[in-house]
Amino acid sequence: MCGNNMSAPLPAIVPAARKATAAVTFTGIRMPHVKYICPHAPNMPVSLNMRMSMPSWFDIYGLSPDADEDESGIKRASENIKALIDQEVKNGIPSHRIILGGFSQGGALSLYTALTTQQKLAGVVALSCWLPLRNSFPQASANSVNKDMHVLQCHGDADPLVPFVFGSHTAEKMKSIINPANVTFKSYRGLPHSACPEEMVDIKRFIEKQLPAISDE
Repeated sequence: MCGNNMSAPLPAIVPAARKATAAVTFTGIRMPHVKYICPHAPNMPVSLNMRMSMPSWFDIYGLSPDADEDESGIKRASENIKALIDQEVKNGIPSHRIILGGFSQGGALSLYTALTTQQKLAGVVALSCWLPLRNSFPQASANSVNKDMHVLQCHGDADPLVPFVFGSHTAEKMKSIINPANVTFKSYRGLPHSACPEEMVDIKRFIEKQLPAISDE
């Protein structure tokens, strides 16, 4: 993986069924003109897991809103995702045809990366997650290249690991950073820290809207 300095496994790549004109770094919801890239988090000791190694993009010290955060680890992981974006641009897919997305830590990393990259993106799908290093972002980012990107946040209201309130507060924070009209927050009754079919339908609709097929495909 270009720019990978974390010794992470190479991402799984699902090629498009025809010429790739867009890319989603997230999930297996397939559309024929879209290439899907599924990066794997490296194994690393995680403080919350008694320092035992597990797949993780960055260290996690605690789950409370005021817990310390692994700033260097978050930024290092973000640089690796940015390297993936740059590689897809070199492959011929314009950055504005790329969506970042992920679940839990992956969703958190996707939000942070989208807000700090210099590449203009199509949007972000952020599932059951939060915005890392949220206090480092100003209340308004008028000069951000992605100030008008579209964001779909999904969160179960019975999530015991990343509480629902984390998701709702993150959505409000995102509305203070980018165009609030482009932030969609969807909740799912009774859903714990996992996904559900209704959520997958919402994600597919979001991707179809943000990455429509183009005429020369």
